[in-house]
Amino acid sequence: MFALSTKPKARLLKRPFTCARWLIPLCLVILGACHRSPEVQFFGDQEYPQKLSAWGLMQLDNQLIRLPSEQQVYELNTPLFTDYALKLRTLYLPVDTSISYRATDAFDFPVGSIISKTFFYPVNSSGAIALQSSWNGNPHDIDLSVHRLIETRLLVRQPQGWDALSYIWRNGEAYLSIIGDLITLPVDDGSELNYLVPSRNQCAGCHAENHTHGTIHPIGLKARHLNRPHPIHARNQLLNWQQSGDLSGAPQPALIPRNARWGENNGDLNLRARAYLDINCGHCHNPRGAADTSGLMLDHQASDPAHLGVCKPPIASGRGSGGHLYDIVPGNPELSILAYRMSTTDPAAMMPELGRARVHREGLTLIEDWIASLSGVCL
Repeated sequence: MFALSTKPKARLLKRPFTCARWLIPLCLVILGACHRSPEVQFFGDQEYPQKLSAWGLMQLDNQLIRLPSEQQVYELNTPLFTDYALKLRTLYLPVDTSISYRATDAFDFPVGSIISKTFFYPVNSSGAIALQSSWNGNPHDIDLSVHRLIETRLLVRQPQGWDALSYIWRNGEAYLSIIGDLITLPVDDGSELNYLVPSRNQCAGCHAENHTHGTIHPIGLKARHLNRPHPIHARNQLLNWQQSGDLSGAPQPALIPRNARWGENNGDLNLRARAYLDINCGHCHNPRGAADTSGLMLDHQASDPAHLGVCKPPIASGRGSGGHLYDIVPGNPELSILAYRMSTTDPAAMMPELGRARVHREGLTLIEDWIASLSGVCL
């Protein structure tokens, strides 16, 4: 049996105080461990984990997303359209490394870099998704009680080059899918959306901007797309990376190329349309891309009106022409193949071929307005 202490009470009162001096810091350490941000883990190409959580790129905490401090959130001036999905973009760089600047191509990233893009939608109380949202790009505003995570895509910089992976979200975890998937989502207007998660090969099909070499690279992480204010604070993203030592060899932002934001209605129509075509079409429609034989060049470098499709007959479009004679008929979007292919969901005719099951009505309106503004006559 344990005997009760017979020490004076005055001395007993000191013991709880002494314990508290050690107990409080210990509690703080324990609580800190419980709420510590996940640490990012890198895996070789022969050991990719089945669960996204193993990477430590994000943590679900009481219906909120928590990101490790090593990751950086970023946004693009004009993003790729993917069936109105919202996208959280993050970048992880290994310690004591930096990105090498390139003026036109994708930046050169060190081995061990991880780029992630998480696709999600707002949902109502019945679980139907909404195709419109006012989300501002801040990950702290993603609430899983009113948002549904669909997939997270990774680009992983291995020693031999980039590798593309897709993880599909189910019940609070995302699982690796090499073959992709087709997910049917109810929409709040009563329709359904057949959302395509790309296979590994389909990822490579878009990210291999040089069709001859076939090596994949990031599409959005280029100077002209990134030269903009950060989505959370107002400072220029590239300037932040320069000052933090994460980006080397870059000039000041004023000297860096910058694409327009397609949705700014008060901006220059030509620049907005070209930015939209660059990000949505330019990775294939460029002199080295998968669509190089089409003769239709829609990347940012194209300047010849004929290469842009003005009064250019298609080389081989089949049903994709919609019965029209030219890619672009100045002043007449209704006669232009480009507008037609953006306006259809026919798999044999629609463009882009991957990444959408719906028509991007606002993007189509932009391109139609741009074509309508062009002058000239096709002979």
